[in-house]
Amino acid sequence: MIRSMTGFSSVQRDTANGRIGVDLRSVNHRFLECFCRIPDELRSVEPAVREAVARRLSRGKVEVRISWQPPVDRLAGVQPDDGVLQTLAAWEQAVLTRLPQAQPLTVAELLRWPGVLADAQPDGEALRGDVLRVVTAALDELDATRGREGARLAELMLEKVAAMRVEVDTVAPRIPELVAGYRSRVAERLREAAVDADPARLAQEFALFTSRIDIDEELGRLRTHLDELERLLKAGGVVGKRLDFLLQELNREANTLGSKSVATDTSNTSMALKVLIEQVREQVQNLE
Repeated sequence: MIRSMTGFSSVQRDTANGRIGVDLRSVNHRFLECFCRIPDELRSVEPAVREAVARRLSRGKVEVRISWQPPVDRLAGVQPDDGVLQTLAAWEQAVLTRLPQAQPLTVAELLRWPGVLADAQPDGEALRGDVLRVVTAALDELDATRGREGARLAELMLEKVAAMRVEVDTVAPRIPELVAGYRSRVAERLREAAVDADPARLAQEFALFTSRIDIDEELGRLRTHLDELERLLKAGGVVGKRLDFLLQELNREANTLGSKSVATDTSNTSMALKVLIEQVREQVQNLE
């Protein structure tokens, strides 16, 4: 399945160690970058969270937000440690004496200070396991979201590929018509000028014109690239970079087609192809 790099997931779980919430947001990026916003109490789990993200995702800028609320029953009857509070009060007074503009400690900051509520601290290993399980559930949801969006993008791009095939198939039969028309115009001008041209010279001129407007190779390469583009879109997987390179090649052939144009319809075909290619390229930027 093709996956988009854009997605969001939010999972909350009530565990024996409290309520854990994980929010994941991912947007387009050339490589994989992971940014974590984790409470200080859970900071030790950050490396494992980054590893979990790297195992599941290959591209995108991913933001991980983790919240934790300790269970209410664990706080019942818990009292702040007087010794730690006295120490913090002494430190605060010393700081304010030297730096009067400093802000005093708030109640929330005091209660979060290590050791103030020592009996309320959770089992580190158990909490770590709970957090990783919630992260895994959030990654599952994010993966499903990115997969659904990727499927929609693939359908849209396949429609553009079909439109490009129509343009290529439309212009291909026009080359013999252009050569025949050129022959007819040259013959008409010669008749109007009452000039007897050398048949050998005319044959050479027609051959040069035919060679100059010959786009069989370009059309063949366009069809080959379109076949590969369709194959990659249907095969799925991590194909964003390969598709981007393939679109560069398609655009190069469309430019060559335009440079060889000697008629309005072939110029229009070249322009239409470039517009369709750019539309696909914009969507490919969203793919993993």
